[in-house]
Amino acid sequence: MITLPSDSSQLLMVTTANWSTKDGELQRYERGDKSWKKVGTPITIVLGRNGLGWGVGLHTVPKDAKYVKKEGDGKAPAGLFALGNGFGYDNFEIDFPYSAYKETDHCVDDSKSKHYNTIIDSTKTAKDYKSFEHMKLKNDLYKYGITVNHNSNQVANAGSCIFMHIRNKNGKGTAGCTAMREGEIVTVLKWLKRDKKPLLLQLPQSEIAKKIADNNLK
Repeated sequence: MITLPSDSSQLLMVTTANWSTKDGELQRYERGDKSWKKVGTPITIVLGRNGLGWGVGLHTVPKDAKYVKKEGDGKAPAGLFALGNGFGYDNFEIDFPYSAYKETDHCVDDSKSKHYNTIIDSTKTAKDYKSFEHMKLKNDLYKYGITVNHNSNQVANAGSCIFMHIRNKNGKGTAGCTAMREGEIVTVLKWLKRDKKPLLLQLPQSEIAKKIADNNLK
């Protein structure tokens, strides 16, 4: 079972029809005195072009797991994760940690680098990596985003640079991130509160009933 930390009171729950689809739905929840309650309407999202695979987060990966996330596999991570910080191209005043990134800020996806799965300022860091992605793109996909604390211990080849961000207008799946329309991610960013320690839960619908103990989330 997956247990949600008792000191967290905001949750983004992403569900899909199965392990292999790129399409899903995001529902916000807030914990009241006794139970989780839905906030707002569901958001249609796209995630990894090859669906979901168990990631490295606040959960234990089942021993019999058939789908496990690896670097470059086109899967989004399944499981429970803390959120890191909001980000974007310009300053944005919200009640959650936020960084405005430049083109020279890199997220390193080379698992041989000591900076694997971290965002660095390439103008101030010795380059020991061969592959990375710019945190400011030539398009608007990273105009607003949220970092997901997946594989924070930098396990080699377990996947890196997982974000929530703006979806491509053609609706195609991502390399492993969770994407939505610009207005929707802005709504999510404004809703997040640092003292509520927000979480991301991503699972196929069939796994929710098996892995989540809280009946208010089923």
